[in-house]
Amino acid sequence: MTNNTVQTRGVSRRRLIKICAAATAGAVFPLSTIEAAPALHRWKGIALGARAEINLLHEDRSEARRLFNLMEGEIRRLETIFSLYRNDSELVRLNREGRLLSPSHELVELLSLSKRIHRATDGAFDPTVQPLWTHYASLSSREKVRAREAVGSCIGFENVLVQADEIRLLRQGMALTLNGIAQGFITDRITALLAANGCKDMVVDIGELTVRGKPPNVMPVGQAGWPVTLRPSAEHPAAFAKIELSDAAVASSAKRGTTFDRSAQLSHILDPKRGRPADTGLAAVSVVEGNAAVADGLSTGALVLGENQLRSVLAKFPAASAFVVREDGSSAWVAPSGSAAAFPPDTVKPNDRQGE
Repeated sequence: MTNNTVQTRGVSRRRLIKICAAATAGAVFPLSTIEAAPALHRWKGIALGARAEINLLHEDRSEARRLFNLMEGEIRRLETIFSLYRNDSELVRLNREGRLLSPSHELVELLSLSKRIHRATDGAFDPTVQPLWTHYASLSSREKVRAREAVGSCIGFENVLVQADEIRLLRQGMALTLNGIAQGFITDRITALLAANGCKDMVVDIGELTVRGKPPNVMPVGQAGWPVTLRPSAEHPAAFAKIELSDAAVASSAKRGTTFDRSAQLSHILDPKRGRPADTGLAAVSVVEGNAAVADGLSTGALVLGENQLRSVLAKFPAASAFVVREDGSSAWVAPSGSAAAFPPDTVKPNDRQGE
């Protein structure tokens, strides 16, 4: 897991993990703004097939090293469950054999949560799109895309049995991917691990982001939470929102974060019903919620749903709000259907410099 020994493979974007611990929190601010600044300790490695980096501000070097060892061990353990890059992971074994006896409680928990999001999004979020992803990845640029006809019978999360003692894929050729939710789940787990070890005020970013507690005392008077800039679309950098986040999580998905073709038109975000890359007029979405895994799953499903349907789905998650960037570069906060507010006021607070 260390940067000296791990080779990266299939990395689509760099994951930056910033941890701010206990009373020494503040990695999102210049060190010069903190009186008697603690030392900055850095860890680099791999998390779910992507480069990861942890920057930890802590006065005790040995304690920082201990926390790094704990986090590294937990990330490695969770990779043995969720990774598609490890031939011995539970997920890969399930895909290969179609059945997994005595699964870990983490896999059962995440698949159960995925079932909830699958139902709430009317199937827009669907981990069974892995055969569809494999099909698109194998297409040459000149082939006609008829993926639904090729693998349609393999798609459908309702055909996955999830029980405490067994997980089973009920149709031949099915396979799961948890890439649209596992990063958020691991973010939640690392946050919980740090909290159990005395960290109260922190920012945890493992591809998705969670904040807990309060910023340093040097923050401006009246600031309600950690300052976070949402800029989910690399194609539209001018579309952003500056918010203050408190005890919440953010996950972002971009239509062209990864593509299947050189012209960057075939998105890796796949519509399980149409069997094609998502094309709903949204370029990217950031979802704010109390749980990083929920935010992660909703941000993935949002690109398949589109802006109007997303409003209805958000009504099922009272703690959620969404910042959307449209294909034309415009952006907006999306409010749940029937709500006058575009975001929960006790979770996020828009800045005057919010993107237009």
